[in-house]
Amino acid sequence: MRTIISVSDKTGLAEFAKGLEQLNIDMFSTGGTKKALQEAGVRVHSVSDITGFPEILNGRVKTLHPMIHGGILARRSLPDHMKQLADHKITPIDMVVVNLYPFVQTIAKPGVTLEDALENIDIGGPTMVRASAKNFPDVIVVVDPTDYPIILNFLKNGQVNLETRKKLAQKAFQHTATYDAAIAQYLLRA
Repeated sequence: MRTIISVSDKTGLAEFAKGLEQLNIDMFSTGGTKKALQEAGVRVHSVSDITGFPEILNGRVKTLHPMIHGGILARRSLPDHMKQLADHKITPIDMVVVNLYPFVQTIAKPGVTLEDALENIDIGGPTMVRASAKNFPDVIVVVDPTDYPIILNFLKNGQVNLETRKKLAQKAFQHTATYDAAIAQYLLRA
């Protein structure tokens, strides 16, 4: 099993990742999340190991890549999708654990500038969340740290069932909708 973890809210992250590590789940991560996992003693790889491309533009571009999104969006039940993955040497991604840049917290700070606000608009995170939620029958999407114990319990006992995957997908779409609404409201006032 292969997972991408990229979170701003690191609540419960170390314990969750250690649980995944005990289950021999390969973890890939970005900047601050990777550093936090390494500091917790968790074996984690860089997302650039998947993409073959470094983070660029001060971290604005790190997960926006066909090696990531092909691995997330491929429908495992469609032979053509799986053939395309094989043809392009793309490995499926089975779980995406993402919560987004702290936009609301940033704009709540006194004296926040438009530039600061813009830099705290997450692009790659919502893209991965939405892609994973769209493909929930094949990809587990986790946006809420309170779901970590539930996910670990399912994984220790086999697989995350379809009903739970669907609930997680609904939660993921709600997460991105709320996030986008906050950005739209801020830009209306800015």
